[in-house]
Amino acid sequence: MKKLMLICAPFTSRSGYGDHARDLFHAFDKTDQFDIKLWDVRWGDCPRNALNLENEKDKRISDCILKNPKTDKQPDVYVDIRIPNEFQTIGKFNIGITAGVETNAVSQLWIEGCNKMDLIIVPSEHSKRGFVNTVFDKIENLPNGQRQKVAEIKLLKPMEVLFEGFDEDIYKPTKDIPTELNDLLNTIEEDFCFLFVGQWVKGNYGEDRKDIGRMIKVFLETFSNRKEQPTLVLKTSGATFSIMDREEILKKIKEVKAMFPKDWNLPKIQLLHGELSDEEMNGLYNHPKIKAMVSFTHGEGFGRPLLEATAAKLPVIAPNWSGQADFLNPNYSQLLPGELKPVPASAVWKDIVIPESQWFNVDENQAFKFFKNTFENYKEVKNRAGKQYEENKKFTLDKMCDGMKDLCDKYLKDLPTQVGLNLPKLKKVSDAPPAIKLPKLKKVSEGAVKQEVGV
Repeated sequence: MKKLMLICAPFTSRSGYGDHARDLFHAFDKTDQFDIKLWDVRWGDCPRNALNLENEKDKRISDCILKNPKTDKQPDVYVDIRIPNEFQTIGKFNIGITAGVETNAVSQLWIEGCNKMDLIIVPSEHSKRGFVNTVFDKIENLPNGQRQKVAEIKLLKPMEVLFEGFDEDIYKPTKDIPTELNDLLNTIEEDFCFLFVGQWVKGNYGEDRKDIGRMIKVFLETFSNRKEQPTLVLKTSGATFSIMDREEILKKIKEVKAMFPKDWNLPKIQLLHGELSDEEMNGLYNHPKIKAMVSFTHGEGFGRPLLEATAAKLPVIAPNWSGQADFLNPNYSQLLPGELKPVPASAVWKDIVIPESQWFNVDENQAFKFFKNTFENYKEVKNRAGKQYEENKKFTLDKMCDGMKDLCDKYLKDLPTQVGLNLPKLKKVSDAPPAIKLPKLKKVSEGAVKQEVGV
């Protein structure tokens, strides 16, 4: 009998957590060990239209989603794919899966949330270090008014690392670019484009998590007033794909450009704002005008778009810190140096990004050199990207599924399940009761009866 598994995650969300959740479902499903039911939840303000019911994998997910997440019996295994302060313990065995944190430390509530679970899974060694290295003092107030440390709050439950694999049926080198996307990119005059992919979230200049504003500024500094200039393509948005959101992104770009003298000849920036399918994203990575992927991110739990770009043999420029360091080899990719700095006040997020934490800031002078080297020595950079592509074949979705099976065998193989009772079979009997043979009674006279009873 298969174990009953309930998974809580934003399965229909167009978000990084949504992508991860859908892949994790297929990884659990592929083990063929579980009767899986799904509890679909929101992920911020992200659209909830990610499932394509004409796609066999998405249809399988849709069929497993419960209209009412309450089940008739307790799940043998409960999986919660969210942030740790939202973790619940519903099953006999409870697994928490989270991308972790982009900084170097996690909140106390996240530690406490993880300690409720039986197993925690994160996608990178960076994420694991954030949990393992974070320790809080438990303080109690004494009768004399003083405060005393009585214990430490730290991670007590097992934590495993399982990467986010790319689907090699989708992300791969190809010359087949979707027509609409191809026509759009061909309107760009320049034949050399740097590409950025990621969400532009809250924060002042240099303080948004992807550090997009500062990346634009260094790009403009590098290639301004040159005869030959590349274009920077930004595949970005805020929380939505609305017209207002697009206008806000354009406003932010203009604010960075306004930092330069008006008479400077600035290189162009092309905004791609809106939804792209997985196939279109792969087309973007493979378009002949797109020459390299770049990111100044302050930190990533994993950095999935960067991995997907390497699957198309696209050269990558990214910080030498956080989740992407698991799959970007400094010999084959251009990893930016920098330093850890305190998270700015504008980026502090209650119970998620704590004020005591730090994140990575790239060295702008070195980033300038990396931009310039990629543009001027592209053939050598592209050759090294081919070696990164070969190395990253160990990070496929199939390999991730194999890793999930290993974890299930390690932690869930001996988990007891409910079994039916085998009662003994009873012989069939007729509806009529068995006949009873009664003794014959002697007939007595009426007078004798009256005499016995005294009448």
